[in-house]
Amino acid sequence: MKLEAIPFIDLASQQKRIRDRIDARIKTVLDHGQYIMGPEIAELETKLAEYVGVKHCISMANGTDSLMVAMMALGIGPGDEVITTPFTFIATGEMIALIGAKPVFVDIDPRTYNIDPSKIEVAITKKTKAIMPVSLYGQCADMDAINQVARNHDLPVIEDAAQSFGATYKGKKSGALSTIGSTSFFPSKTLGCYGDGGACFTNDDELATRMRWIRTHGQDRRYHHAVLGVNSRLDTLQAAILLAKFEIFLDEVVARAKIGRRYSEELNRAVGDRVITPYIEARNTSVYAQYTVQVSGRDSFQKAVEAKGVPTAVHYPIPLHLQPAFNYLNQGEGSFYVSEQVSKRVISLPMHPYLTDEVQDRVVKVMCEVALN
Repeated sequence: MKLEAIPFIDLASQQKRIRDRIDARIKTVLDHGQYIMGPEIAELETKLAEYVGVKHCISMANGTDSLMVAMMALGIGPGDEVITTPFTFIATGEMIALIGAKPVFVDIDPRTYNIDPSKIEVAITKKTKAIMPVSLYGQCADMDAINQVARNHDLPVIEDAAQSFGATYKGKKSGALSTIGSTSFFPSKTLGCYGDGGACFTNDDELATRMRWIRTHGQDRRYHHAVLGVNSRLDTLQAAILLAKFEIFLDEVVARAKIGRRYSEELNRAVGDRVITPYIEARNTSVYAQYTVQVSGRDSFQKAVEAKGVPTAVHYPIPLHLQPAFNYLNQGEGSFYVSEQVSKRVISLPMHPYLTDEVQDRVVKVMCEVALN
């Protein structure tokens, strides 16, 4: 009997579970016709702000824009520097560069893959205007340590929480841990829409007001533009879809944690240190935006696993400082040793809230066959 293909991310099962709610939400938008900044926007922002535990949620067109809008609200621009990690998706460094600032990279913790707080202070200069840690793979960075460094130098912190919405750090939600939290609602994220979407979170009233202005062409009232802005409004239809999905989000966060733990338990039992499973700090919960392990000989390992019917992905094969787009920084091989080594070894396995024990066992079995071969 031929086994069914294993999806890397299973959005179909989620949609099947809540299709009636999604259809009802979409119908409501079609009926009222307010496709831009309709009532679902305010409803979503209120619910997400309450969930995260902050005063303000400002929805955006995507999670990349939300990083840019956050920096614009803080007045960051040409000639400034923003400290961040080189081991992340390019959007983090890209937005720093596109607003005219310089991304200043700091290497990562080898266990969590998040920025190493102990290395941030030496990277701060008179031009530093913010620190932008990334909560990678679903686990928050060490935000207390990062915030302390920031306070010592009177700097704001922007948490790039695109992969960690729903995760906690010392009992507080990702997105509520710094000056501004930024997240993404890309379809594959822990809370994803059916297109692009994003949001910023803050307790600062002034920053919230500025971000609301900036996302709508800098407009503080109709045809009156207080600041220069962009066009980065979340579509009402996407907000409606997110509202339907948010109804089951808590269940999905629990499922993700259970599946992530089970992966680690089974892999650790079967293959030991031949596959390095995710290290989750005791103070953290992870939403496992990706379930990412380390293996030796990653490229051949990946081919062997996929030949046995298990899809994989690599997040991320080339650190930002080695990307051609950042050649102008003149930081070649050897500049950030941990990031470079990790980037050659990481591989992500199928991960979503609807991963059954049976399918997970198939993935683990294949991983064991390849690792022990």
